[in-house]
Amino acid sequence: MRKFLISISYLAFHISSPALADIEKARDLMEAGKFVEAREEFWVAARSGNADAEEFIGVMYAMGLGVEQDYERAFEWYLRSAMKGHPGAQSGIAWYYELGLGMPAPDLTRAYMWYVLSAIGGDPDAAISQEEVVKKMTQEQIDKAHLLIDDYRVWMYPFR
Repeated sequence: MRKFLISISYLAFHISSPALADIEKARDLMEAGKFVEAREEFWVAARSGNADAEEFIGVMYAMGLGVEQDYERAFEWYLRSAMKGHPGAQSGIAWYYELGLGMPAPDLTRAYMWYVLSAIGGDPDAAISQEEVVKKMTQEQIDKAHLLIDDYRVWMYPFR
């Protein structure tokens, strides 16, 4: 049994190492302004389900870096990452809901929910954004948001 566990650990390390290397390489390419090449590197890691890579692809679509700006595609990439607990992507999703980017209309309930989840996940700016959004909400929206937060929190952050 122990040999099996060591083999699994070894395999997991070697499978994830290339994806991590791709992300570092992609970040370097972004800093150099080589956005098309960076997206190709992020894509490799994103296909493996890496939340950091998914969030970066969302940023690229949001800002039109190496791709045509597309709020709907940015939202979808942020959402993939956010559902894996990535606090930066969760704030991105919240911002999109707050402004209604890539969707028919703003949704303050979901914006507030995602800002709270992002704050729980460790994004220090999310709490500030949460305080601003709640000022625009009705009590009914706040109550509904807290029901959703409770549902997601148990699933995303079972030990917090």
